[in-house]
Amino acid sequence: MEDKICIGTLVATHGLDGTLILRHALGGRTDFPGVSVFFVETSREELLPYFPAELRARNTSETFLRLDGVHTPERARGLLKKRVWLPASEARRLTARNAPISLLGYMVETEGKDLCKVLEVIEQPHQILLRGEVEGKEVLLPLNESTLVEIDHEALKVVLDLPDGLLDVYLS
Repeated sequence: MEDKICIGTLVATHGLDGTLILRHALGGRTDFPGVSVFFVETSREELLPYFPAELRARNTSETFLRLDGVHTPERARGLLKKRVWLPASEARRLTARNAPISLLGYMVETEGKDLCKVLEVIEQPHQILLRGEVEGKEVLLPLNESTLVEIDHEALKVVLDLPDGLLDVYLS
């Protein structure tokens, strides 16, 4: 799944024709121009391709999505709460520059040293967590107003001032 990026989740059905509502983290209103396939995570590490039959932006974080082969509300309900992935190149093309998901693949720097690459961006109500790997161990790094020093989009780098002892929790 390294060449794909999770962009959101199927959160609801709409109408009687199998239309779903995709809540995405792309940072803007989109009807996914040029996207010919979505990948739905049916189980851990298993993605199935679905081809869009109709796409219509609902608002800045949701899109109405009708998929080939999904023509009833019952079939659509079977896809609810499933995560949706796009090829990395498609996701990057559609992501707004100020959206947290745009930080995927950036290098995290702390105390003047490269720490890890951002493997996942987890959005929570009051902060964002950046998931990475350090010395083969998963770390969750808070991204909020007290930890963020700088985001350098040109160098693809996020500079953080992490709380004392945070990395020790993961690496000890």
